[in-house]
Amino acid sequence: MDAETRLRINENGRVVIPAPFRKALGISPGDELILRLENDELRITTIKRRLERAQRHVRKYVKPGVSLVNELIAERRGAAKRE
Repeated sequence: MDAETRLRINENGRVVIPAPFRKALGISPGDELILRLENDELRITTIKRRLERAQRHVRKYVKPGVSLVNELIAERRGAAKRE
């Protein structure tokens, strides 16, 4: 797949994302997208991809086998006992 293509905006301001791009991003009809302006460019991603990226980033700082959910629950329970 080419990583670049040219498109035209229709009279309603709409753009059709070509099928190979939708497939590469895992976009299906009805999916919610995130649009972001970055350095005068429009970036498009899915919420799923954004979440996966955040999870990869967090994993760098969490030791293997550690559950952040369990740590949060323990922290909340401890705070509730102190109240």
